[in-house]
Amino acid sequence: MTASPSPPPGWIVWPLRVLATGHLAGVLGQAALAGLFVTGDVDLLTWHQNNAGFTHGLLYLQLVAAVLLWRPGRGPGWPAPASLGLVALETAQVALGQWRVLGLHFPIGMAIFGLSAVFTVWTWRALRRGVGAKVSRGVGADRPSAA
Repeated sequence: MTASPSPPPGWIVWPLRVLATGHLAGVLGQAALAGLFVTGDVDLLTWHQNNAGFTHGLLYLQLVAAVLLWRPGRGPGWPAPASLGLVALETAQVALGQWRVLGLHFPIGMAIFGLSAVFTVWTWRALRRGVGAKVSRGVGADRPSAA
């Protein structure tokens, strides 16, 4: 019988959660700023550009935290390439926005939001109980019996 892997240490779980949540908030801010810009408030284009740089910077820090979760944190390895994929997608997103290729810029932005949301939820749900921890699926299994 093999023991289940121990959960990753908190020194890397919490920074990953905070960075993923901050990145997701920045992505949501991007959508709001873009929506306000296209309705006629042209001053918000500068805010949209500045927020893009800040949000992209948070994503690079998230990538570092995801690598640290994997090695030396002994957590799952998939968050590192997933974060790297988001970096590539977001880099293309920034370039497309600068080139005003909005036909691709908008849908890629929605994909980034969806992927970032899934990643962020995972950091809060899966890492809460520990990666690899066995979770009982029975009704009331998490409560002591009343007998």
